[in-house]
Amino acid sequence: MAVVVLLAAGAVLALLLQSRHDVDREARNRSVAVAQTFAHSPGLREALRSPDPSKVLQPLTEVTRKDAGVDFIVVMDTRGIRYTHPLPDRIGKRFVGTIGPSLAGRVHTESVQGPLGKEIQAVVPVFADRDGGPVVALVSAGLTVNNVTGVFDRQLPVILGASAAGLALATAGAALISRRLRRQTHGLGPLEMTRMYEHHDAVLHSVREGVLITDGGGRLLLANDEAKRLLGLPPDAEGQHVGQLSGLDRHLADLLLSRRVATDEVHEAGERLLVINQRPTRPGGGPEGTAVTIRDSTEMRVLSTRAEAARKRLKLLYDAGVGVGTTLDVERTAQELADVAVPRFADFATVELAEAVLHGDEPGDAAPHLLRTGFSGIRDDVPLYPRGKLIGFVPSTPQARGLSSGRAELISDLTDAPGWYAQEPERAQAILDYGVHSLITAPLKARGVVLGLVNFWRSHRPDPFDEEDLSLAEELVARAGVSVDNARRFTREHALAVTLQRSLLPRDLPEQSGVEVAHFYLPAQSGVGGDWFDVIPLPGSRVALVVGDVVGHGLHAAAAMGRLRTAVLNFSSLDLPPDELLARLDDLVQYIDQGDEGGADGGLVGATCLYAVYDAVTMRCTVARAGHMPPALVRADGTVEIPELPAGAPLGLGGLPFESTELQLTEGTQLVLYTDGLVEDRTRDIDEGLDLLRSALAGAGPRPQETCRAILDVLLPERPRDDVALLVVRTSALAADRIAEWEVPFHASAVAAMRSRAVAQLEKWGLSELAFGTELVLSELITNAIRHGAAPVRVRLLFDRVLTCEVFDSSSSSPRLHYAATTDEGGRGLFLVAQISRRWGARYTPEGKVLWSEQPVPDPEGSD
Repeated sequence: MAVVVLLAAGAVLALLLQSRHDVDREARNRSVAVAQTFAHSPGLREALRSPDPSKVLQPLTEVTRKDAGVDFIVVMDTRGIRYTHPLPDRIGKRFVGTIGPSLAGRVHTESVQGPLGKEIQAVVPVFADRDGGPVVALVSAGLTVNNVTGVFDRQLPVILGASAAGLALATAGAALISRRLRRQTHGLGPLEMTRMYEHHDAVLHSVREGVLITDGGGRLLLANDEAKRLLGLPPDAEGQHVGQLSGLDRHLADLLLSRRVATDEVHEAGERLLVINQRPTRPGGGPEGTAVTIRDSTEMRVLSTRAEAARKRLKLLYDAGVGVGTTLDVERTAQELADVAVPRFADFATVELAEAVLHGDEPGDAAPHLLRTGFSGIRDDVPLYPRGKLIGFVPSTPQARGLSSGRAELISDLTDAPGWYAQEPERAQAILDYGVHSLITAPLKARGVVLGLVNFWRSHRPDPFDEEDLSLAEELVARAGVSVDNARRFTREHALAVTLQRSLLPRDLPEQSGVEVAHFYLPAQSGVGGDWFDVIPLPGSRVALVVGDVVGHGLHAAAAMGRLRTAVLNFSSLDLPPDELLARLDDLVQYIDQGDEGGADGGLVGATCLYAVYDAVTMRCTVARAGHMPPALVRADGTVEIPELPAGAPLGLGGLPFESTELQLTEGTQLVLYTDGLVEDRTRDIDEGLDLLRSALAGAGPRPQETCRAILDVLLPERPRDDVALLVVRTSALAADRIAEWEVPFHASAVAAMRSRAVAQLEKWGLSELAFGTELVLSELITNAIRHGAAPVRVRLLFDRVLTCEVFDSSSSSPRLHYAATTDEGGRGLFLVAQISRRWGARYTPEGKVLWSEQPVPDPEGSD
């Protein structure tokens, strides 16, 4: 009770002092605030410059003083002569207080004995203008000490009343606590309690069995000395939560927190095996808890060591099965084998493979030189051969013996292995000086073929390899050998597929006047697919653009792609419209699938294709697609669009027609054709890929190479799981002065006039050398159109990389070339056309047909 009274008295004194201080500080702050507010009030400077400042300011200060709750507001000049004061007789007299700091432009507060008694006042300067300048007057505001003391006096009853209430509550609380303590100790006095605690402590800490008691929330209430020793608990463990004890094993913590019944359960804690019993308790009907007893079972240590060794061995083999061979890359698999063995089994591990294995082939019978492909160690400065070193082991080394016999060898002490030392004495001595003392070398085999060699080295571990380690190394290497062989076989198949695929893809695309082309192709990392692209010149300053994709990977997909590409080349020579070409290609795929029983031996189980024909004369592009991704257009002004085209069914389904769409392009438009491997990846879907494609094209340059690079920088996956084919075409138009076109009257006499016009046009173009041949070609083609065709007839000459003569008519009948007999009067015209022309032919249009002929243009310098 005395302590409570002292505390209450101290609190009252502190409150009194704090209240007094707060009241004084509040008085000073209010004085400064009122003085500054009045000093900055509008019209103060005008009133000071008036003939009688007191007449103007006295009423204002009185009103402000009453509203602000201060005892006085005094306005004075820079000499301290008052203009205003609550006592009018004090106006014109000198101010009582310090004005020096305020004349210097600062705010000054002080306590003085003034006209109103003991005062707390603030003096602030009044500057010539709002932004500063010299001090032209001073303003003082304040409160009398009597008013300040009155505020404190009003607070004093509240403080004293609250202190009295706190004292009463503290007294009652102390009485209740004393009563509760007496009830909990059952009336025992201090001596009885001390003697009981000493007996309890002597028994608890003298037994050689650990005892723990926890409450229902998992907090440790009691732990004797033996429990702390066995579990490695800190001295201050009592009172902490079981899950937060630093020295307690996680499995034991989970057991203590589970509060389940445990009878003679064996648990591992560091190097000890502990037998634990646990029971839930509710002493005297109180809160729930658990009581735990712990015994040290050292007689099971040998059994535990063997079990742990077996567990580590199984864990190593399991990790090797999961971690070795994650990819079908030979070098990566060799490195994974080295990584999984360090540091759990060896301090250093090296893997050497025959060079043929790295290329996908099997090593020969002769002892090959091995390339160090995998290396892993606890340090990097070991003097072993580095990765990438080609090593030829001398016959006396255990490595050479293992390669020839196919069996692993154990060298427990390298200092007693002269055969190993003979490999390279200086390096061998450096290895021994480094501390490497034990070696296991095991041949890496698969299907009875030795692919390489694996070496395990120990240096920092004092114990050498033993027979159990040798059997573990053999099993580990045997499992890894299957993964290395799988990677080798995949490498071989992948190399064959890539070689086949690249031989089937176009090496150099032909140059065309109407288009500028950039292309990119990347086979999939997991296996070559069947993507392809092509640029095919067509007559009449036209060009066919093709991109396609065969479902699947490997040699089958590459071979199927070659068949489809050859078919498209053949069909394009017939000058078919895109939709009709895809229809014939679809029939071909169905025929192949039927002959190959649905793809069992190379059938086309699925393919897509996009075929487009661009005409440099009309700048129209006719597009049809069979289940393929739509093209993207980049207009000359930079706008990007993916036109809506009829999708069509993938090739091979049959029964569904294909539709063509005609796009009107402008000079400089870029047409982007691609396969789904570019826009689709495991990390994104097709819609996201198309959005990325649009953004990449929006920032691409005007040249196809720039556009191709911009697309690849944004969309190319790091390790593509599907082939990526990209074709970027920039279109241009054939100049108008290189096109000549005339309507032909539908009678035979018009042929001569057409020949004359054509010869005159050739002279303008500087192609007089072709005049004779062109006359013969036009005569035959126009005559055939008039005799066997239908009106209207039209002639067009195109001066591009070749000279093209085209005759249009409205008939769908097409002439054919045949050899005329010696007695025939006609039938030799088309034979002459074929002899004069580099190539000739006919194509059909919605209005009829076109007969065309191409003649090579002479070189400007006269060379052949």
